[in-house]
Amino acid sequence: MTFHPGIFNYVIVVFLMMAGFYVVIAQGNLVKKLVGLGLFQASVFILYITMGNLAGGHAPIVIEGVNAYSSPLPHVLILTAIVVGVATTAVGLALVVRIHEAYDSVEEDEIHAQDVADDEAHPEANVVDKAGDDE
Repeated sequence: MTFHPGIFNYVIVVFLMMAGFYVVIAQGNLVKKLVGLGLFQASVFILYITMGNLAGGHAPIVIEGVNAYSSPLPHVLILTAIVVGVATTAVGLALVVRIHEAYDSVEEDEIHAQDVADDEAHPEANVVDKAGDDE
């Protein structure tokens, strides 16, 4: 089996994508899940930038003798996606901080166990009051 150097970026993209997906699925820690999402997101960025490259293409500046230009659109879109990704990660980390304040843990299993224990301790909080219904 020969290795084609033109697919190197795609191999890296698939590896990063699957590693990020594995972290999101396999880890119970909410911070690790955010890191996995960031890894997955970075792989998508690399994929779009790789696909936006034109072999032998030049920057889109009009110069005599240049016939092939690379489109700057994928790079601009990825720059915008990076900004949105950073903002989303910041919101996710803020939510993790609030969850840690409320549950003293960032592990999914411990948070779920505390919710189940609270539901069992206060079953009346889960019942909907039907006294106000006029049916």
